[in-house]
Amino acid sequence: MFENLIQRDKEFLIYLNNLGSEQWDPLWLFITNQLNWAPLFLLIIFLIFKNLGWKKGGFLFLFLIAMVAFSDQFTNLIRVIFERLRPNNDTSINHLLRTLINPQSYSFTSGHATTSTAFTVFIYLLFRNQYKYIKLMFLFPLVFAYSRLYLGVHFPIDIMCGAIVGTTIGFTFFKIHSFLQKKLFAS
Repeated sequence: MFENLIQRDKEFLIYLNNLGSEQWDPLWLFITNQLNWAPLFLLIIFLIFKNLGWKKGGFLFLFLIAMVAFSDQFTNLIRVIFERLRPNNDTSINHLLRTLINPQSYSFTSGHATTSTAFTVFIYLLFRNQYKYIKLMFLFPLVFAYSRLYLGVHFPIDIMCGAIVGTTIGFTFFKIHSFLQKKLFAS
């Protein structure tokens, strides 16, 4: 059964990846680069300080950095445990894929999916009562993670599991932050 699931995962990736075309390659290469999302991150930082002030905002900013670092390192731990080859390095299918980049680290889970989902869940929970359209933030991890399928460097299961892990991390860190904020900034 497990082998069947892995085979379906590979087939689904091949299908999704081959939907791409040279015309769209530059866009997806742009999307997959974390630095190109800087305007979104700057907007979030602005909203944090605007809504919370310097003291609470500074604490939250440092807390978000810790969450992102935890998410990144937890993803690396999972990768070392499972050691799943990336599609671009899997000789059983790499000749069937359109690959535009060639990372060498392991595939399961997707760091892009995990960390972007953790960040988005946290920010959504933080601002859901202040900003009606904050739910649009969920487009960020969807598009960001899809770029990894388009580029042929992650399997769909890597993305889905990364989103699940990211949701758990984002929710857990939000709860921890809420508890600490009440203790540290009680008036």
